[in-house]
Amino acid sequence: MTLDAALDDYLAHVRTERGYSEHTVAAYRADLGDLMGFAEQRGLDDPGGIDLGLLRDWLWAATERGLARATIARRAASARGFTAWLHRRGLIATDPGARLKAPRAQRTLPRVVTEHALADALAALGDRAADGDPVAVRDAAIAELLYASALRVSELVGLDLIDVDRRRRTVRVTGKGAKERVVPYGAPAARALDRYLEAARPALVVGAERAPTTSAVFLGVRGGRLGVRSVHRQIATLLEAIPGSGPGGPHALRHSAATHLLDGGADLRAVQEFLGHASLGTTQIYTHVSTERLKQSYRTAHPRA
Repeated sequence: MTLDAALDDYLAHVRTERGYSEHTVAAYRADLGDLMGFAEQRGLDDPGGIDLGLLRDWLWAATERGLARATIARRAASARGFTAWLHRRGLIATDPGARLKAPRAQRTLPRVVTEHALADALAALGDRAADGDPVAVRDAAIAELLYASALRVSELVGLDLIDVDRRRRTVRVTGKGAKERVVPYGAPAARALDRYLEAARPALVVGAERAPTTSAVFLGVRGGRLGVRSVHRQIATLLEAIPGSGPGGPHALRHSAATHLLDGGADLRAVQEFLGHASLGTTQIYTHVSTERLKQSYRTAHPRA
């Protein structure tokens, strides 16, 4: 089997059997495609030639090119998954990736927008939607739901009408690894979403160039399912005027919602389930955010800080 054929089979495996998202599969394709090119430059044409020395040289070359530690750590993880699969398939005698180490990625605290600042931003969206413009009404519903339910942007754009239970104020989403969960949303999001579904979405359907066949909750101006990039641009624009470091896309709303829940006394495991994290360790970063905010407030306000 050639290197390219092995890579194609592995990507099909993680997509269909592991349930990885297209975004994750694309990241694997980029990382491992670079590894395949590096191997071919060394004269290799089949997976049997992949060994620990090759993997280390590949990561070292990435370091010499100035790639970030987080990128190199991700590449190492991609290679480990690939070589483990090759070994299980019997395409290589041993698994060299099991001994591959990479620099630990520097973990940065996510951006958190204050409750007051978010309230002002969401109120401004509501004001823009007051005249009934379908796109403005849709955008207000998107921002309210992202914050209310701490959704990933991929989960939001993947919502279908059947996934929304307006009576119970819940949405059923499909997260990473094709895992489903049901998450609640509150009264402000309910009002914004009801208004969108009752008036703005039908208007987008009528105004579309052709009748849409999608059952998606959130539609673009042409009547098709709204894309991730459109939502990212919208939220980035919403948050760009709010002071604070870090990216201002949809994930900032997710981070903020998680932190606000913990600040309000929510149980860590409940927040883990709410966010759809497979590991409690992933959720615990938000406890660090809360601690950092406490320290900052202490240093600012305590007379003997």
